[in-house]
Formats: sequence, C-alpha cells, structure tokens
Amino acid sequence: MSTPRFTAILLAAGSGSRSGAAVPKQYRALAGRSVLARAAQALLDHALVDAVLLMVPLGGEAAARAALGDLAGRLRIAEGGETRRASVRNALEVLAAEAPGYVLVHDSARPGLPAAVIDRLATALADGAVAAIPVLPEVDTLVETSGAVIDRAALRRVQTPQAFAFAPLLAAHGQWTSRDEPTDDAQMVRALGHTVRLVEGDAALEKITLPGDHERMERQFTTHFVGRTGLGFDVHRLEPGGELWLAGVRIPHSHGLSGHSDADVAIHALVDALLGALAEGDIGSHFPPSDPQWRGAPSERFLAFAVERVAARGGVIDHIDVTIICEAPKIGPHRGAMRARLAEIVGLPVTQVSVKATTTERLGLTGRGEGIAAQAVASLRLPLEN
Repeated sequence: MSTPRFTAILLAAGSGSRSGAAVPKQYRALAGRSVLARAAQALLDHALVDAVLLMVPLGGEAAARAALGDLAGRLRIAEGGETRRASVRNALEVLAAEAPGYVLVHDSARPGLPAAVIDRLATALADGAVAAIPVLPEVDTLVETSGAVIDRAALRRVQTPQAFAFAPLLAAHGQWTSRDEPTDDAQMVRALGHTVRLVEGDAALEKITLPGDHERMERQFTTHFVGRTGLGFDVHRLEPGGELWLAGVRIPHSHGLSGHSDADVAIHALVDALLGALAEGDIGSHFPPSDPQWRGAPSERFLAFAVERVAARGGVIDHIDVTIICEAPKIGPHRGAMRARLAEIVGLPVTQVSVKATTTERLGLTGRGEGIAAQAVASLRLPLEN
C-alpha cells in the first residue's frame, strides 16, 4: 500500500481557560511566535501534509490570522463548535465535498510536533490500519482516590495528531449517540468496531493545558538559542512648534523634534538596537531619510518592522531599555505611558520594558535645549543557526 497523504485538521477553537492566561493559549507568544503559528508550521512543513484546515472560535478568524502572521495565507480557516467533537465534525463537513483519503486531527496546544511522529502514523496507515494515534507509556505511579494502586504497565498517554482514513472518521462522528463527550476521535472510531493502531509518541508533544505548561514549553523551544544584545543611539534637533513624540507618546511641549519621520528619537534608538542585535544594519538602511514616503511617518511602523524581523529569524525579545536625554520636557510624568506603548508595539509585558531619563547637566546640545538624544539596549535570543 502506498504511503498516505494527509489533510490536517488543526483545532484552535477552545478558550484555553485552564491555562490561567489572559488570552487563549493558542495565541500566546512562544519563543517569538504564537503557539498556533508553531503548531501550524509543523504541519505545513511536513512532506506528507497537502493542506491544513484550521478550526477557530465563532468570530475568531481575525484573531487567528493575526496570530498566524505570514502563515495565514497557507491554510484554510473555518469556524468550530462549542465542543472539540463539534469542531472536528464541522471540519469533516467542510472537507466532505473533496473527501480526502486521510486526515490528521491535531491540537494547536501541542506545538512541539516532530516530523517523525507523522511519519510513524503514515506508516501505520500504509500498513492497513484505519486509525493510528501516538502514545507514550505511563511512568509515574498511579493511584485511585481511594489510594488503590493502578497497574501502569497496560496504560498509555494519548497524544495528537491522530491519523484516520477519512470515511471511517466521518462515519464515527455521524453515528456517535452517547451523551458523554469523547475526549478524542480515536474513542469514536473504536465505538464503530475499528482497531486503533498505537505508535510511539514524543515527549516534545506534551500539551499546554495548566498554569506552568507554557513556561515549560518556552524552555523546550529556546534550549538551542544564543543571546544577542544591540545598542542604539539617536539625536534630533528641537524646533519651535510641531508635535513632540517620544517612545510612541505625544508629549505637550513648546518644541517638536525635526528629522526622519515623526522624529521619535526614543523609538529610533530602539529600532537600531533591535537591528543591531540581528546584525541587519540600521534604521536608515531600511527606511532612508531621503525617501519621501517616510516624511512624517509614525516611527512605530519602524519599530513594528524591527520586531517582525526578530520573529522572522525565530528570535525572542527578552528586554528593552531606553534612556531619553534632555533638559525638557520632564519625562517622569509620561514614563508609564511610554512603557505601556512600547510594550504594546513590541509585544512584551510592561515588566520587560524600561524607560529612563537623564540630563547632561546643561552641557552640550541637550543641555542647551537644542535637541533630545536617546540610547537604547535590546536583549534577545536567536536560534543557534542564526
């Protein structure tokens, strides 16, 4: 029998409430990319996966596309249901017209999907199995609430993706009559009398479910990372009138800064720090001052670009620190707003964003009130191959 090819169903319609996070767990950043993007990438990269259908909550397509970034155009998106079973059933109905031979059903909360697991599932189906699932042996001692020890030798922990011939899985969903919700699709296929083949799973496939799981997965993804530090500096002249923008916040002042774009000297320094950590030039090499399209442009666009470049390299920004150097205006009253705005643009918790201010004791151009300078330091991690 030839090796099967798959259409993958990627489930991301749940709320992820057990993880304790403020946002659904599939949208949280994991080593510089969302959990959802990492799960989708693993499927899209496999040679035996021809297409990916992503199931999202009702009205959740925009949020999913934002979390996927440039991967959004490489997969289909449909709305799931109130339960896991309903989401898979909706996906099967979407696929029914084309009736793929085989499907994978995968949880987006398992982003650490090794290609070898899909290979083992494909081998099982090529060998005649109707369904195959990855499992791991149970290594901990198990007890009932009464204290009685359970024999773990016959137990296995079930993971995803689970692989099925399309027709039996569709039939299993159509004929499920129990009031109890199944915890996975293999349970439903067994109910029709089919044997489900067990293949070796992988510890990297552990699911993000409870508080602390995300941090554990973050460590897994960043084990082979190397630290990088970038330094940025910029200065702009103060001129009467005009708007004064510092760290993405408009500051009431008698003078505004003159220069590239909106002349936000703090953001310009931070962009150079991030690009420097990537060894990808400086702000002027990507956004030349001579190009009229950048005249008056908001500097946050440049910062968003630098953040995207870190993500494109698979990097993680750990901390940013900006120092604004001026005699006036006073930075203290605006420091909180500046930190919040930079954190929003960069996608970091505000606790990982520092904004400080100092003077030059009335010495030099900043001391004479002729301009404002800023310096920035960015700390990030990149995969070793970068």
